[in-house]
Amino acid sequence: MIATTKSLRITPPPSPSGARVALKSPTGQGLLDGAWWPRSRDLTAELPDLVEVLDPLWGRVTRVAVNPMLWPVVPRKVPLGHRVLKVGWFAAELDPHKLLLLGYGTGRWDLLVIPPETDAATAARLMSAACVVDGPALTATDLVAAALAGHDVAVQDRPQSAQESWEYEGGATSVHAVSLAAGR
Repeated sequence: MIATTKSLRITPPPSPSGARVALKSPTGQGLLDGAWWPRSRDLTAELPDLVEVLDPLWGRVTRVAVNPMLWPVVPRKVPLGHRVLKVGWFAAELDPHKLLLLGYGTGRWDLLVIPPETDAATAARLMSAACVVDGPALTATDLVAAALAGHDVAVQDRPQSAQESWEYEGGATSVHAVSLAAGR
């Protein structure tokens, strides 16, 4: 008996391209301008897709700053076709869950960075919370902590009270701010 086998070549499906990003309207205020949900912790692989989305909307992004706590490698430069994006890091000064983007002559933007391993439902809630027009009263890390703890991270669309305004400007501890977001 003769048996023949065909060689079967299995290739993984192509990874989805494009950045998973949600942006606040240009008239919005607050600590964040939107949210970004990268697919990995590789800045060299992730930043080109993000910048491709943001350049037409915000103007040319020329620099990015991150907190190295959540990124295993922070490259100094990331190639973007015919140009280079400069990347810097600030350990103490920058929220670990925030990405700071700068554009030459166009401004500064702060994006919530949703950890890549976050499930889709939690990521959607975080993206929505980061894009509330009047801004969340929580820092990027506080938003992520509240979401991972299972608290509602939605921000009500109403004027802030004097107490909430004080807390928004840094007058509260993060534990108190998270409990406020959870409605306690």
